[in-house]
Amino acid sequence: MPQLRLALNQIDSTVGDLAGNSEAIVHWTRHAAEQGAHLVAFPEMALTGYPVEDLALRSSFVEASRQALRALAARLDAEGFGELPVVVGYLDRSEHAAARYGQPAGSPRNAAAVLHRGGIALNFAKHHLPNYGVFDEFRYFVPGDSMPVVRVHGIDVALAICEDLWQDGGRVPAARAAGAGLLLSVNASPYERDKDDTRLELVRKRAQEAGCTTAYLAMIGGQDELVFDGDSIVVDKEGEVIARAPQFSEGSVILDLELPAAAADAPSGVVDDGLRIDRVVLSDEPVAAYEPELAGGYAERLEDEEEIYSALVVGLRAYAGKNGFSSVLIGLSGGIDSAICAAIACDALGAQNVYGVSMPSKYSSDHSKDDAAELARRTGLNFRTVPIAPMFDAYMASLQLTGLAEENLQARLRGTTLMAISNQEGQIVLAPGNKSELAVGYSTLYGDAVGAYGPIKDVYKSSVFRLAKWRNRAAEERGQTPPIPESSITKPPSAELRPGQVDTDSLPDYEVLDAILELYVDRDQGLDAIVAAGYDAELVAKTLRMVDTAEYKRRQYPPGTKISPKGFGKDRRLPITNRWRESS
Repeated sequence: MPQLRLALNQIDSTVGDLAGNSEAIVHWTRHAAEQGAHLVAFPEMALTGYPVEDLALRSSFVEASRQALRALAARLDAEGFGELPVVVGYLDRSEHAAARYGQPAGSPRNAAAVLHRGGIALNFAKHHLPNYGVFDEFRYFVPGDSMPVVRVHGIDVALAICEDLWQDGGRVPAARAAGAGLLLSVNASPYERDKDDTRLELVRKRAQEAGCTTAYLAMIGGQDELVFDGDSIVVDKEGEVIARAPQFSEGSVILDLELPAAAADAPSGVVDDGLRIDRVVLSDEPVAAYEPELAGGYAERLEDEEEIYSALVVGLRAYAGKNGFSSVLIGLSGGIDSAICAAIACDALGAQNVYGVSMPSKYSSDHSKDDAAELARRTGLNFRTVPIAPMFDAYMASLQLTGLAEENLQARLRGTTLMAISNQEGQIVLAPGNKSELAVGYSTLYGDAVGAYGPIKDVYKSSVFRLAKWRNRAAEERGQTPPIPESSITKPPSAELRPGQVDTDSLPDYEVLDAILELYVDRDQGLDAIVAAGYDAELVAKTLRMVDTAEYKRRQYPPGTKISPKGFGKDRRLPITNRWRESS
C-alpha cells in the first residue's frame, strides 16, 4: 500500500494575532518538513485563533484572515515548502454571499484550506455548526456543503472540521462514499473533565463508520474561559489507536501510515447529506517505498486530579499572558480556596510573579494568619500583611453597621485593598471563589468576588480539597515541598467574618451540597428528580432557592477557567429577573 508521513501540529493560537499565528504555522511546518512529512495539518481556525466570536461579523477581520492565508501560502512556498501540502484552519466567507433572514451578515465561514505551491489548492467550510454549550456557530457562520478530498501521493484524504465528527451523518459517511483512505479532522474542541474518554470513543466510532484511518488533530492552550487540551488521536479503520499526543502540551505528532491507494475511478458527484465531492489531485504517484521510522507514540493519560489541575494552570497562564499581564495578586486568608489559587498561580506564572496579601481583621484566627504566611514560605511567592482592622473601625464609627452588613464590610475592605494595590503596582487580582460558593451566592459582591480572573470558578468545593491533596502529593513524589499547609486542608472552612463562624453554619456539608448542585446546575435536573435521587426534600428546596436568587451575583463575577460541561458563563444562560422557582 502507499505510504504517507503525516504531521499533526497541536499548537496554541491567539485570537486576532494573525502575524503571530502565521509565524507558529511556518515554524511547525519547517519542523515537519525536516522530519520528511508528506502532509502537514494545523487545528481549526489556527490562523485566527478560536473562538473569534463577533469578530466573525466584522468584514475587515474576515478579509484580514483571507489575506493572511494567501500571504502564508506564498511565504511557505518562498521558504521552500511549496510542494508540502499544509492544512490550515482560518476564517473565510462564502463567495456567493446572499442576504438571507436568519443568517449572519457577510456569510462568514469557519473554514480550512490546503496550501500548496504558493496558493490555495482547496478550501472548505465546517458542515455541522454546533449551537450548544459555549458554541454559537449558527450566529456566526454559514455551513459548508462540500465533501473535500485531496489526493496526496496517490492517497485520497477526506477533510473535516471538529463538529463534523461530533454529529452523526455528513462528512463521516461521505468520506466512506468518496472512497477516502484517510479522514483528517482539524479541531478546536474545548477541554472538559472526562472528555478525553468521550473523544477517544468518538474517534473510534467515526473511523469505523468512515471505513478508513482517522486522524483527529486538536488545539492546545487557552482563550478567555476556555482551555484546549490537545490529545490528538489517530486510529485505524477498526478503531485501534495508532498514536495519541500528550495533553496540555504543544508539539507535533509525526507518524508513518500505510493507506489504501486512491481508486482510478474514484466516486464523484453528490453523496451523504447532499454533500458534493470536491476532489483535488496534488500528486498521483506514491512516494518511493521506505522503512517506516516514525510511529507517533502514545502519551499516557493524566490522572483525573492532575488533568483538572493542569487545565487550571493552562487557563490562568493563557489568560494572563495573552492579555499582557505578567503578575497576579491574591488575598491569602489561610483557607483552602486562596491556597489552591496561589498554588495554581505559582505553577502558571512562577512564584516570583505571584503577590499574596494577608488582610487580617479582629476575627481572623492566629492559625489562619500563620497558614497564609506558611503558604508563602512553602511556595516562595511575594508576601505582605495589610491589617484591615483600622479601616474597619473607621467605617464602623461612621456607619454603625451590624449583622451581615458588618460581616460583608470586611470582605469589601479586602477587595478594595487588593484593587488599590493592583492599580498601584500593576498585577491583576485573582478571585478565589469556587463553584459551590458561586452557585448558592455565598460570596460578597465587590469583596471576595472582586478580581480579573477566577481560577477555580468552575471547581466545586469538594473538588478543591481533592486538588489540594493531589498537588501536595505530587510535590512529595518529586521530592519537593508541598505548597499547601496541611491545616489549610484539614480545618473546617470559614469566612471568619464573625466569632466562631464556619461554612456549615449556612451551608450543608460540601459533599452533599455539591452532589445536589451538580444535578441542578450541570445536568438541569429539577427538584422532584433530585429528591428522587435520594436527597432530603427540604434541603434540596433550600439549596435550589439559594441558586435561583444568586443569579445577579454570578453575572458580575469575573471569567474563570471552564472545566465542566456546564460552567457559569456562556454554558448556562438564565435571566437575572426570574420568578420561576423549582420549589414553589
